[in-house]
Amino acid sequence: MIITKQKELIEILRHLEGQRRIFLVGCGECSTTCKTGGEEEIKSIASALESKGKTVTGYCVPKTPCVAANVKLELSKSRKLIEASDAILVLACGLGIQTVKENLRADRPVHVACDTLFMGAIDAKGDFQEKCSACGDCILEVTGLICPVTRCPKGLVSGPCGGQDKGKCEVDKDKDCVWVLIYNELKKQNRLGLLKEKRPPKDHSKNIKPRNRTLQ
Repeated sequence: MIITKQKELIEILRHLEGQRRIFLVGCGECSTTCKTGGEEEIKSIASALESKGKTVTGYCVPKTPCVAANVKLELSKSRKLIEASDAILVLACGLGIQTVKENLRADRPVHVACDTLFMGAIDAKGDFQEKCSACGDCILEVTGLICPVTRCPKGLVSGPCGGQDKGKCEVDKDKDCVWVLIYNELKKQNRLGLLKEKRPPKDHSKNIKPRNRTLQ
């Protein structure tokens, strides 16, 4: 899941200056879960914009706005409302925002309502936790399914630094050292031998951006 937070209204209004009629696009998946771009948030920001003299011409909430086919379908249903608008405001992650722009047939400016934070999971309390950096060279198999690339502030992939103290991270003493967690998990699995295996340096070339993958 891609985690987002909504921008402050004052920033959004600054970019909408001179544009009165606004069409809103939300996200029926990640941003709905994050409460930054679902139907409830769309209605809330519509009310806020109208209180500042804007006119909201309409809105749509594609289930997955990062999928071009979904965006095309939803935008086509609102074609006349979009053409009657001065601008489009998208409440989604950066992927969704760019997909809207690339599939918008009307020549209208597209504006950003959310900041994209990270790719995360939802824990039992409902909090969002960053656990994967999509580095392209996954080592979870040998680290007990705990990602040191993401969860170690220093990104260490071969073991802990010398600063961990009583199992706590040197950078953030409120957090457990991820390599202590990895050790304990591998011990529980009776796989501590993995820590002794020599591995090649991490292949950072797999993380060179922009990346793409073509399905054969």
